[in-house]
Amino acid sequence: MPELPEVETVRRGLNQLTLNQEITGGDVLLDRTIAYPFSVGEFVNGIEKNAIATWHRRGKYLLAELSSSSGWLGVHLRMTGQLLWLDRDEPLHKHTRVRLFFGEHQELRFVDQRTFGKIWWIPPGVAVESIMTGLAKLAADPFSPEFTVEYLANKLQNRRRPIKTALLDQSLVAGLGNIYADEALFKSGILPETLCIDLQLKQIELLRTAIIQVLETSIEAGGTTFSNFLNVKGTNGNYGGVAWVYNRAGEPCRVCGTAIQRIRLAGRSSHFCSQCQTLRGVKS
Repeated sequence: MPELPEVETVRRGLNQLTLNQEITGGDVLLDRTIAYPFSVGEFVNGIEKNAIATWHRRGKYLLAELSSSSGWLGVHLRMTGQLLWLDRDEPLHKHTRVRLFFGEHQELRFVDQRTFGKIWWIPPGVAVESIMTGLAKLAADPFSPEFTVEYLANKLQNRRRPIKTALLDQSLVAGLGNIYADEALFKSGILPETLCIDLQLKQIELLRTAIIQVLETSIEAGGTTFSNFLNVKGTNGNYGGVAWVYNRAGEPCRVCGTAIQRIRLAGRSSHFCSQCQTLRGVKS
């Protein structure tokens, strides 16, 4: 599933390619991709003849502010969604779900193999959170001023759940998923099974710094592609080649050479180094 760095990579690409160009029309090939409004015709009519002023990101959601106060276009890529900027004559991929047409024979194409991705048009004057209800549940973004050591400590205190599981909770930290939770725990020296309540303030400080660092590094690398992720130009992300632990079970740790281990926590895989990560959250 695309996480914060992948969604941020897409946002930056969209801001480079799609702004201030009129949407001349659209074609919805899979009706259930449109989460709101419930009429596909109303969706197309709502965005048609408008331009995108700018793209924002909130957690793993993309939000396009339409020009002339014409509302918002929201996108959630979910597991396999891709937003691709293409020439309109480019052959349709069999998993193409929505096409938005622009001038100069260009289009923004939403491709989604698993069909879990969603697109919204929020009319002007309507609160975005009232339609895209998942936004109201999001915690602070790791790049926001609110994401302080004190904020994270307050979110984690008294929780008797593994820190890895907690980091996947979007009401605790917005935008993190399996890849970067593993990476941040490695960088901060904390084992994934460590209970939140057992973390000391120093370990939480290390964890906050690590979260920001691994996200920044991945964004610089264009995100991670292990299966489906592509940026808006159809290019893979390169972070996977330098990942510390994720998807590297059995391979030597890049720091100490110990074989990376993989376990299951709450139904999700977790990768870690038993030598560089300890229960106390302090590297040996």
